[in-house]
Amino acid sequence: MASSFLFPARGTHAGTGTTQVFCVSTLYGAATLAAAIDAGLFRPVGRRLLVVSNNAGSPELSPSVDEMPGFEQLRGRFDDLVSWNETIAPFHPGGWAPRPDDIPIWERHLRLAWHLGDDSVELIVESIQVNPALAIAQIFTGAPVEVYADGLMSYGPTRSKIEPLVGERVRRLLHLDLVPGLKPLLLTEFGVEPELVPTDAFTRVLDELTDDVSATGIETPSVPPALLLGQYLSALGILSEREEEDLHIRMVRGAVALGHTHVVFKPHPSAPAVWSRLLEREAEKLGADLTILDSPVLAEVLYRRLKPALVVGCFSTALFTASAFYGLPVARTGTELLLERLAPYQNSNRVPVTIVDALLPPLDDDGKHRPDARVAELVAAVGYAMQPQIYPELRPAAEAYLSQQLNQYTWRYFKRRRLTALALPGAVPAQLARLPRNATARRMVRRARKLRRTVLRTGS
Repeated sequence: MASSFLFPARGTHAGTGTTQVFCVSTLYGAATLAAAIDAGLFRPVGRRLLVVSNNAGSPELSPSVDEMPGFEQLRGRFDDLVSWNETIAPFHPGGWAPRPDDIPIWERHLRLAWHLGDDSVELIVESIQVNPALAIAQIFTGAPVEVYADGLMSYGPTRSKIEPLVGERVRRLLHLDLVPGLKPLLLTEFGVEPELVPTDAFTRVLDELTDDVSATGIETPSVPPALLLGQYLSALGILSEREEEDLHIRMVRGAVALGHTHVVFKPHPSAPAVWSRLLEREAEKLGADLTILDSPVLAEVLYRRLKPALVVGCFSTALFTASAFYGLPVARTGTELLLERLAPYQNSNRVPVTIVDALLPPLDDDGKHRPDARVAELVAAVGYAMQPQIYPELRPAAEAYLSQQLNQYTWRYFKRRRLTALALPGAVPAQLARLPRNATARRMVRRARKLRRTVLRTGS
């Protein structure tokens, strides 16, 4: 377990210098940071400090990043390591933030506890709009900030307004090239430019992690399996537990229907064990050999170790690392249901689900699926509909897309009520739009204008 109180280590000094503070909560994020360091994307400084945060609902029941298989391969990039959970105990990292009047006290405390002395501090954080990244940025008031992307969410809008005292300090957004040609929308309201973490640097880091998982007992099978990725969407309140069980069962059925007799399921670390037993019974009924992995390794490590013939998931970022980085066949399932269920419309998962649905083939693909060539325009339209106050400059792009591209396939990405609230094309059914003198149509237009004024005033 990482400790919050350290003795001076290499690169640690009490004088003035610069310390880069890297904040991480997932092994995927740690691998991304390691790749960026290897690629020379951070300037040399006197000290690099890694702050590990365990954001699980019950941190005491879930392994922290530094306790996961493969982490030791990444540890050498940093001079010291501390635990954010221990630093703010007994508070939870996702729910705690400093009171404004206490910020100077907290900065003095962290400088003492983390041996920062009078060093200048540079912050490298993930998910800047929420805690703990936001809390740390608020504590180190004058420190420049760099953000590294949280998977597919970087292509969507910032989920909420960030105070200028934080947002104006962000210098760049580091991200992996998960969707070549698509530019992240995150933090563009502050003029933040994205910068790619080289794919080859990231895959080399994954190679290191792969070499370190032999102790987990994961061996390369003689027959390439279908790898199924669980996400535990019921924990987010998107699906019920029964619906998510059914989603996983459909994954097994779909993989077997495609001829895969060996199936590997990688559950979410927080998923209940009962799901595994249901899948085992379903696989046995279908005559398939099912392996359930209980080791908290990255899906990307499994790509190298298992060499799967197919990767199936809902909207996991790992679907794109499989396709873009390893050239593996991928398939999605459940995205239409999620697009319907995500609430409110501003839910930050909407853009990841939209991208997966628009670009990747369904598990029951009949050969007719074609990736959406206008996905950038689609994401701009969805991004504006999600956060019109933060990105008002995207309204013309949203209007252009909605007036030209709304059809039986693209309607799933939008809600008529949301379009009505923003007075966007598609708000009024076409048959009513042809009746400008109709009293009902006029009432709907007045209501749409009133709702739009309310939305823009309240930010809802």
